Amino acid sequence: MTLSFFSFRGALLSLVVAVPLGGAARATETITVYNAQHESLGKEWAAGFTRDTGINVVLRNGGDTEFANQIVQEGAASPADVFLTENSPAMTLVDQAGLFAPVDPATLAEVCETCKAADGHWVGVAARSTVFAYNKTKLQPADLPKSIMDLAEPAWKGRWAASPTGADFQAIVSAMLQLKGEAATSAWLKAMKDNAVPYKGNSTCMKAVNAGQIEGAVIYHYYYFGDQAKTGENSGNVALHYFRNGDPGAFVSLSGGGVLASSKHPAEAQAFLKWVAGKGGQEVLKTGTSFEYAVGVNAASNPKLVPLADLQAPKTEPSTLNSKAVTDLMTNAGLM
Repeated sequence: MTLSFFSFRGALLSLVVAVPLGGAARATETITVYNAQHESLGKEWAAGFTRDTGINVVLRNGGDTEFANQIVQEGAASPADVFLTENSPAMTLVDQAGLFAPVDPATLAEVCETCKAADGHWVGVAARSTVFAYNKTKLQPADLPKSIMDLAEPAWKGRWAASPTGADFQAIVSAMLQLKGEAATSAWLKAMKDNAVPYKGNSTCMKAVNAGQIEGAVIYHYYYFGDQAKTGENSGNVALHYFRNGDPGAFVSLSGGGVLASSKHPAEAQAFLKWVAGKGGQEVLKTGTSFEYAVGVNAASNPKLVPLADLQAPKTEPSTLNSKAVTDLMTNAGLM
């Protein structure tokens, strides 16, 4: 995302969304959602679900990695009913610990075949595309890298940026690892240590590109569209380059949702996940301000976005993207 990450303390701050139907709520249960998605998007989803069902939602907002590790530590004692992420490696971490319940088949049927875990224990709820955001006054289209792998070349030394400590960038590297193998990914990361300028957060990277401090940055697409929809002050000099052609730099990261096996409210938790993956939640992506891609069957994304089918994203298996292997490689390369 990357997106802002919150401390463990911040993750414990809760937002209760309760909008009962008519007079009395249809249901009196309350579910707790560990939300590592955008806080604003999580709030929209929770409010819409409560509006339609009367079931209350408590949102605890935090980051992918922090929440995944927290759930593993909490185990069967976790107070969470549902876990939502920005990127799929965090879902894989929880799934490998055996802490998810199987997703209801009707919910799995709501999304495309490539947008769910192979074991059916979590489901995609949104997606975001990797892009190379560049300064239009410093680079012309003919100057742009044809592949993300080109950024390892000496010619790009000191000219591009990324947020290596964020889960967003680590998900991109995880896709590279799956597509190119360990040797090529390790070599690329070692070159990145010399070539790239590190920033904290994708929005900070884009601001630096916009200000001309750096020529380009590897980020996710929605930072640009979100800023353009507001004042455009942090993106006025920025354009987006899509690598396409199945390149690792064309990776589309899947945001996921899963129901905890330890949930005290499994029926309500499954209903929430179905709503988010279904028409209600996907419509929020089309009409809202998150500018993430919808992943529901026949669901439309925001019309300002490059169509998902036109991104020519590489084929990856989201349920095997490995965050631990990536952080080990990045640590060995001196990036963490």
